[in-house]
Amino acid sequence: MSGAAASAGHSALLEELTAGLPVGGEWVATNRGEAVRFPHDGSEIAQAPVGDQALARQAIEHAAALRQRVGKLPSRVRRRVLGGVAAGLEQVATAMEDLLVLETGKPRLDCRTEVVRAVATWEAAADEVAHVHGETVPLDLLPSGDGMTGFWTRRPVGVVVGVAGFNYPMMLASHKIAPALAAGCPIVLKPAPATPLATLWLARLVREQLVAAGAPAGAVQVVTGDAEVGHTLTTHPAVALVSFTGSAEIGHHIARAAAPRKVVLELGSNAALVVAADADLDAAADAVVRGGYYASGQACISVQRVIAVDQVAAELERKIADRLPGVVVGDPREEETRVAALIDEAATERVLSWIDRAREAGARLVAGGVRSGRCVAATLLAEVPEGEPAWDEEIFGPVVCLRAVRDLDAAYALVNASRYGLHAAVFTRDLGTAFEAVESLEVGGVVVNDVPGYRCDIAPYGGVKDSGTGREGPRFAIEEMTVTRMAVIRR
Repeated sequence: MSGAAASAGHSALLEELTAGLPVGGEWVATNRGEAVRFPHDGSEIAQAPVGDQALARQAIEHAAALRQRVGKLPSRVRRRVLGGVAAGLEQVATAMEDLLVLETGKPRLDCRTEVVRAVATWEAAADEVAHVHGETVPLDLLPSGDGMTGFWTRRPVGVVVGVAGFNYPMMLASHKIAPALAAGCPIVLKPAPATPLATLWLARLVREQLVAAGAPAGAVQVVTGDAEVGHTLTTHPAVALVSFTGSAEIGHHIARAAAPRKVVLELGSNAALVVAADADLDAAADAVVRGGYYASGQACISVQRVIAVDQVAAELERKIADRLPGVVVGDPREEETRVAALIDEAATERVLSWIDRAREAGARLVAGGVRSGRCVAATLLAEVPEGEPAWDEEIFGPVVCLRAVRDLDAAYALVNASRYGLHAAVFTRDLGTAFEAVESLEVGGVVVNDVPGYRCDIAPYGGVKDSGTGREGPRFAIEEMTVTRMAVIRR
């Protein structure tokens, strides 16, 4: 296809996707639209439809009306739908990658990874449908159970509301929609206002597969909009579970407002990478660069804090600094780009202000710390004091902070002093040190000799403390989205 033909096809697709929102069994026109912009240059990609509170209520009420029907869909139908979506995504992988680059502004490599992981998530969810089952219970352990048979099954929890962040919109939507359908739950998804397009495309693919399998299209709906729309969705009395991915501040607010509904929260972090004295320093430096700046640092498990023991801290700093000129900053459409513009100007200003604050508090700027066009250059700070947001909070930008400590005990204590606890990593050649890290670090996942950003989409994923509650990954999300039902039968 020629470039002109491809561009025309892309424009036609965007026009179709933005004609309305998938609410109920059809696509419903909205009263207004809002520009989705390419972060690299601010140009408008499309006018995306914007929902309102009335549309949010309509979506929840439609989902509630379908709850019993969706919950009774045969396993073979649910598996067919999930597998069909995975195959459909593979067929449009390159076009979806292009859209994600434009919508999120992430480097192309990261958008390609997002598509691959999304396909794997749908495939894994299809596999898990066959494993949603229960167990028998030996009721005759008590005399009162003589002559009785007991067993439990897992039943769909009911209507699910998913709220996704802007940084990996299609993958985050997949981690909510796929397990919900596998569990037999209708779902209403609210994408981030800045990045609704890939989610709308995904929803269209899913609804096509639902209809082809004889299931209702309204099992998956999408409503865009502001915080009031989100509040309406997450507090509606017909909702059984809310699954949110985003900042800790908003997640905690949602959890309070949504009570007594069940809430699964995948929140932020300031992921740490610990380097022991016996570590392979070249491998550790490579990991810091690879894990600190991917997705322009806009990932909740990107390397933000590097904690190295005194014996190797200076050499590690030198090795990281030597690698930074190879981190290409620029246009995310180019294959070699590793750091691009952040999602918007407000995010850019916040990251730069946190860098300036850290320097004023005594941190040493090793590299970066400045604008490069609309981008923040890949930045390395040393000796950032505790109490500074660049160290304490989630910076969500291409910034890595390095500190030296006397030993591994001090390193683990520094990791655990954070209010966050999502993923952490340790570099060591010693198996005992590796197991000690697994035992000592208060996080949801410990990665040995790789980046804390490593995530296998079939594994349990989630945090402790202010990093969230509950777990994602198809098997574990399905458990969150189902409840046990006990059956007792007297023979």
